[in-house]
Amino acid sequence: MTEFPGVSYVMPVLNEADYLEEAVNSILTQDYDGEKELVIALGPSTDNTDVVARRLADEDARITLVDNPKGRTPIALNLAIKESIHPIIMRVDAHSELPSNYTRRGVETLYRVGAHDVGGLMDARGRTPVQRAIAAAYHSKFGFGGPAYHSGAPEGEAESAYLGIFRREVFDEVGFYDENMWRAQDWELCLRIRQAGHKVWFDPELKVGYYPRDTFKALARQSYASGTWRGEIARRFPEGKSLRHDIPPLLLAGVSLGSVALAVAPFMRNHAPRPVQALINVAASAPLVYVAATVAAGLTSKGEGIKEKLLTAGAFQSIHLPWAAGYLKGRIFGAAGTLDKGRVK
Repeated sequence: MTEFPGVSYVMPVLNEADYLEEAVNSILTQDYDGEKELVIALGPSTDNTDVVARRLADEDARITLVDNPKGRTPIALNLAIKESIHPIIMRVDAHSELPSNYTRRGVETLYRVGAHDVGGLMDARGRTPVQRAIAAAYHSKFGFGGPAYHSGAPEGEAESAYLGIFRREVFDEVGFYDENMWRAQDWELCLRIRQAGHKVWFDPELKVGYYPRDTFKALARQSYASGTWRGEIARRFPEGKSLRHDIPPLLLAGVSLGSVALAVAPFMRNHAPRPVQALINVAASAPLVYVAATVAAGLTSKGEGIKEKLLTAGAFQSIHLPWAAGYLKGRIFGAAGTLDKGRVK
């Protein structure tokens, strides 16, 4: 590159005291010759996030803080974008760490391919055995069905982009994040960008270190909220429907019916016709088959050692079943008011 346009990083933050400083350091030490600023939108955290953020802002004039009292991600992003000044907007996350070449590569790709939004790979990682197991589930196609930003794909046009590196003018043309989309706001914005005739681009060379939720309870809550908003997307937009999104609800139905069959099978052995008993036995096998499949997938995952591989099996279940329940709720009733409670302490 011979020209290095200024970059504004925008970061929504809520209860991120344990991760914020490392994320900020990875941003402000980027190997990039253009001007940089970081705008942090502070939600109503209940930990020491605000204390950490204010200390970092006092230490570096490139950091600007804006208040986001409602705590919603799309509101935070819009506040930060409107406060920023540079021609390139990069969405970043407090749970993420950028490799040193991320900005340079992202800006190069943006102009090289003529895109208006570029994203790359979510390189999930962990600090504890449970978090590492959850990260291994993120990397597995069995976990999320193989979206490009989880498991990789060749470089090319994409439906959506992880985080997102934008030309500022695209927001003037298509508008900002939809503040009614508490989750999945990236997908909806990318839809408007594509409908305006612009490229959304996936570059597998862009890898962002990401720390997922660190308990199964938080993961399940996140998965439920994600599934609910994905159901809302499918409900609103024909482009948001995919056959792979129907698999988890079918799985949930099979596991639920199978669990009921498993419970009633002992009482039906001497009281139901043999065809009915056979049907109940087949249905009762569904939960066992699913558990066996998650264990097999866990054992072949990137988990470190047998303990983490078995924990990864539990992570699969904490992703699939809550996501499926959420998807059904969002698809039938809508997602209004559904919050990712895994982020609220």
